[in-house]
Amino acid sequence: MGAKRWQMRRNCALTPKQLLRFYIALVCLSLIVATGFFLAGVWMIPIFTTLELMAVTIGFLIYCRHALDSETIEIEGKRLLVKKFIGYKETLYEFNTQWAKIEAPTEGSKIFHISQSKLRVELGQFIRYEQQLALIAQVRAHLG
Repeated sequence: MGAKRWQMRRNCALTPKQLLRFYIALVCLSLIVATGFFLAGVWMIPIFTTLELMAVTIGFLIYCRHALDSETIEIEGKRLLVKKFIGYKETLYEFNTQWAKIEAPTEGSKIFHISQSKLRVELGQFIRYEQQLALIAQVRAHLG
């Protein structure tokens, strides 16, 4: 039997590469407009343009930090691996399929849990409740 894999990703409209292209276009356009006003003698516009670009840069950095967040469940033989990639930090948890338990989410909850002994991992923050239930049923079929 081959390995089974389920991946849950954050739903983002833009990849970091697309966002970088948009950001470069925005900065160029803003600087062209600010330069035009500066050359016309209106020195206040470049100041506000700088503030605007600083705010946009901070927002885009926060967006990029979490755009690639994901959770992965892998089952290979008797090993159940859970990988969480949140904010450029990857955490790996390993369970035995014979002893691991999946706790279904309570109604309205955004997460479910996989546990074994004292280790308990939260999952499912990137998928809807209905998708969580379907995923749990699929994973339970592979547990011992």
